[in-house]
Amino acid sequence: MTPAIKLAKKNKIIHTIHQYEHDPRAASYGLEAAELLGQDPKKVFKTLLFCLNDDPKKLAVAVIPVELKLNLKLAAKAAKAKKAEMADSDIAQKVTGYVVGGISPLGQKKLLPTFIHETAVSQETICVSAGKRGLEIELAPQDLATLTRGSFASLCQ
Repeated sequence: MTPAIKLAKKNKIIHTIHQYEHDPRAASYGLEAAELLGQDPKKVFKTLLFCLNDDPKKLAVAVIPVELKLNLKLAAKAAKAKKAEMADSDIAQKVTGYVVGGISPLGQKKLLPTFIHETAVSQETICVSAGKRGLEIELAPQDLATLTRGSFASLCQ
């Protein structure tokens, strides 16, 4: 059981776990998850870490639909920073405790500022990584926001 699943259970959050066989050759972890789980890509979200104001250790989390790209200007605005850039994958893994392709917004080693793309609120439930490649957790967007102390924001164009 991953820290993400433990956090949901501990807080008595209604959730569903989905597993699939991850193909290491898959071009996109998120799109692979949506396809193999038979889910609409608008409902499957990926977790991205970004750093603020040129400081590789000042990190924040973006949770966006797998079919969209993070707009770094919008991410910076959401985080009230002047600039945002994608975090180094090694740093992202070290800070979250998860491997790239399996980084969950839930149960990270350190609670980081978290921003969930505003389209999540139009979904009854969304899927995010449960902390391993091939493992997703489905929960209500508001529950995700509560568990991460996150907020909803425009993050993609």
